[in-house]
Amino acid sequence: MTPLSRYLECAGREIHYTEWGSQHAETVIAWHGLARTGRDMDDIAAHLAQRWRVICPDTIGRGLSQWSPVPDDEYHNAFYTRIATALLDQLGIAQCHWLGTSMGGAIGLRAAASTLHGRIQRLVMNDIGPELAAPAVERIRTYAGSPAAFATVGALEQYFRTIYKPYGWLSDAQWRRLTETSVRRLPDGRVTPHYDPAMVRQFIAHPNDYHQWEAWDALTIPVLVLRGADSDLLLPDVAEAMRNRGPRAVVVTMPGCGHAPALNTPAQFALVERFFAG
Repeated sequence: MTPLSRYLECAGREIHYTEWGSQHAETVIAWHGLARTGRDMDDIAAHLAQRWRVICPDTIGRGLSQWSPVPDDEYHNAFYTRIATALLDQLGIAQCHWLGTSMGGAIGLRAAASTLHGRIQRLVMNDIGPELAAPAVERIRTYAGSPAAFATVGALEQYFRTIYKPYGWLSDAQWRRLTETSVRRLPDGRVTPHYDPAMVRQFIAHPNDYHQWEAWDALTIPVLVLRGADSDLLLPDVAEAMRNRGPRAVVVTMPGCGHAPALNTPAQFALVERFFAG
């Protein structure tokens, strides 16, 4: 199955997204993590598209979406939620399910408790919660804020295989696709990950952006939390609190993964599909 590649202007910025299963009426929004692109969702989108229309956006500043000229004003969860709401409005999506990895899950949580309240029916949060472990945030800031650059795409792939080892098992073909769908060439000819390094300004200009217990406690929809067994971002005590307060999520620990499960195996497909099917 080949996705459709589309662009829309949302909140004044051009946003790229891929669309799978456009023949279906029911929709899943699949939103990627902090320094990634919507193409990370290819495998699970292709599976879910047997039943649902699946929309996989590139967040502003990532992939093929526009970079912000005012990073401190637009690289944060409130603006990402504005973009998500505008995207759904323009696509005529009255209700949907939401699947979000890391940052994508945080956006889904914020949206479900605010501008998309009543429109997001079920929420899957992939290794993200209303509270993050500070050392993990610092680790991510360190590599994402100063992205490495390499002479060859092959060297970039080896870099991705190292920093994203916590994703769990990926085939050689999946590593190659991850690399080729998130690479850009610099003016000096080297290659680097395809995002605006200024997007990490979120953690400086909006230091409390991921403190979302108030939003969590406001949710009344079914929530599934996938936690990588070795995750350093979503700690066990936070996952347990998510199980016991607010919407009282179903929490499933994913073996062989850290932050964050790649959503690329039949077992992971089945968990998400069963949850969305109710």
